[in-house]
Amino acid sequence: MKRVITLLLMAFLLSTMTSVAPASDSDALKLWYKQPAGRWTEALPVGNGSLGAMVFGSVAEERIQLNEETIWTEGGSYVDKDGSKIIPKVRKLLFAGEYEEAEKLIAENLMNERLPSGTNTYQTLGDLSLTFEGHEQYSDYRRELDLETALAKTRYNVGGVKYTREVFSSYPDKVLVVRLFADKKGSVSFKAALSRPGDGANIEVSGNEIVMNEHVGGGKGVRFEARVKVITESGSVGEDNGTIVVRNADNATILITASSDYRGGDPHELASSAMSAASSRKFEALRTRHISDYRSLFTRVSLDLGATNASYFATDERIDAMSLGCEDPSLIALYFQFGRYLLISSSRPGSLPANLQGIWTDSLIPPWNSDYHININIQMNYWPSEVTNLSECHLPFLEFIGRLREKGRITAKTTYGCKGFTAHHTTDVWHNTALFGMPVYGMWPMGPAWSCRHIWEHYLYTGDRDFLAEHYPVMKEAAEFCLDFLVKHPKTGKLVSGPSISPENTFLTKRGNRAVVNMGPAMDQEIIYDLFTNCIETTRILDTDSKFRKKLIDYRERLAPVTIGKDGRVMEWVEEFQEAEPGHRHMSHLYAMHPGSQFTWQKTPDYMQAVRKSIDYRLAHGGGHTGWSRAWIVNFFARLKDGNKAHENISALIAKSTLPNMFDTHPPFQIDGNFGGCAGIAEMLLQSHAGEVDLLPALPDAWDSGSITGLKARGGFEVDMTWEHGRLLKAVIRSELGNPLKIRNTFKYREMATEAGVSYTFNGDLDRI
Repeated sequence: MKRVITLLLMAFLLSTMTSVAPASDSDALKLWYKQPAGRWTEALPVGNGSLGAMVFGSVAEERIQLNEETIWTEGGSYVDKDGSKIIPKVRKLLFAGEYEEAEKLIAENLMNERLPSGTNTYQTLGDLSLTFEGHEQYSDYRRELDLETALAKTRYNVGGVKYTREVFSSYPDKVLVVRLFADKKGSVSFKAALSRPGDGANIEVSGNEIVMNEHVGGGKGVRFEARVKVITESGSVGEDNGTIVVRNADNATILITASSDYRGGDPHELASSAMSAASSRKFEALRTRHISDYRSLFTRVSLDLGATNASYFATDERIDAMSLGCEDPSLIALYFQFGRYLLISSSRPGSLPANLQGIWTDSLIPPWNSDYHININIQMNYWPSEVTNLSECHLPFLEFIGRLREKGRITAKTTYGCKGFTAHHTTDVWHNTALFGMPVYGMWPMGPAWSCRHIWEHYLYTGDRDFLAEHYPVMKEAAEFCLDFLVKHPKTGKLVSGPSISPENTFLTKRGNRAVVNMGPAMDQEIIYDLFTNCIETTRILDTDSKFRKKLIDYRERLAPVTIGKDGRVMEWVEEFQEAEPGHRHMSHLYAMHPGSQFTWQKTPDYMQAVRKSIDYRLAHGGGHTGWSRAWIVNFFARLKDGNKAHENISALIAKSTLPNMFDTHPPFQIDGNFGGCAGIAEMLLQSHAGEVDLLPALPDAWDSGSITGLKARGGFEVDMTWEHGRLLKAVIRSELGNPLKIRNTFKYREMATEAGVSYTFNGDLDRI
């Protein structure tokens, strides 16, 4: 009842006053709460790219759930089935319209059965439990996550003493740090224990240290070691029944390190070395080094969309209020910055890419094994990396793409008789590339071709020719597969891919049956066109591979075009099938508009109109019902330059698909929606995919006045903007590479030469000032 009254009060305040200063400027970049987390999806995440934790903020019994990015089981692998006889038969059946029979052949002859649950899966590292005797009754409680410093804090009073806990994960020192304070000397007393689900972990306590190790997955995964060390000022530290006991300390610092043998090396030596280095520094030094490192990334971008009375309320209350239709632009700004925070926390140079849950899971068998889905999900994880000025955080994914080649070459040759390399809808840290599962999601070999767009995007933003030269071979091998995978359509003579699918959608055959496999689905054709185009441009930039370039140009010209149906929508398949699920969550056939750039208002307005009709139709039939799908829709409407529809969908993303701790929910929790939503907000404010730096292309009415600094545009530009009453007031564009600048704002446009390292300031009419 109390919560209902609070939400009604919020609705009233927000409806009567919508332009006031926040309750506290210091809370603008904080997620904060009035109560401890009762569930994992209410806990607050910290991470350094590899070592993460979920902080619950419970008082008498604190739980800090731990993760280390390489804690993966193994235990099985998929076999590349010989498709030399099957693939030609399947193609013949598909061209003849015998979709059901073709799909049956694939299922029986090419698909591996999915590995048993718990095989090849990411897992929790375990839990650090802290018990505080006598802290059952408390007051003045607050917990928060400060995005400016990447510190999770819990504060409360017991018996007139103010207690504070602080948790952070340090990238420079490779350590998770828990600090316990009190404002009265000798008041810090607690017990610390380390545990892990299952019965495989070996845990030993000695003095002020706990050591836990295990060979996960029943001995079929990585070996790891985790270490906990408690350091106090004054008081006493002892051991009692498998726990560390601290009594009457002024304060205490708990250090956690963890390593596995995933990359080679001895987990004991790695974890011990990290602990020795971290414990040689004082807490203040660890904290300062962490904040300095983190802020060097986070503070590159600031966003102000205006404030409302909502800032007086806790974050979970604000999320609930949006479901009542309350406008809360500062919560959207917080959501944007939370997305950047999550990327910094789950993907740093030298780490693995962020998986379906980033680096955070509390399970031994998380949803979808927390693996890498390369039919949109991992790509969406990295949509915000370049535009929101976190290019370094993109690198783990870019490096990962190339690591798929070794197994992907075998899959390409054995299953399809093709050169190059390929992989299907799902892979993992063991770089699986083979077909498995069901054709409805598995029969799709375009994962590397799509992923290679990220290599090209990194170059477009950074202009790093050395990087492009190093990674061009990956792009080339993906293109070589596509060249061999294409075949002539017997009726049109055009080149089509297949057998393949439009992930993970189905159509109805003439017999009224559901089918999924076909030849030349729109997404395949768009991805292949995109990859060929990017490889062609790369060979020109690097002045290399002219013979291969000519072949790509020839094949690109012969590709079957994506067509517009009789109803004005983009056709998802080569034939105008009836969709079995008109509101399907995937909108794969719109790839050419986003994240691709084949369809633009400048060059293909007819296709843009067809895309709009496709999205409207999908939404009218219930589309966008999952978090990541809604996030993609935000980006679609941004590219369509419909700011109000984009805003409507970012609001729906927060209201319907955001958990109390701001994690996205599919459901269940899946981090791609956070990253996709963050990218969509940036896309509303700045676009550069069409060769122009387009300022405020999809500004909604709800963001009447505001500012943003530090966004990146392709071509090597950094952009700051201020707007008032829905119109651009001032823009500062810094040219980092000295490229020509084409700049647009609504109907205003100008071109100019630039010099590297020089900033250019413009008014709302794009006149230099």
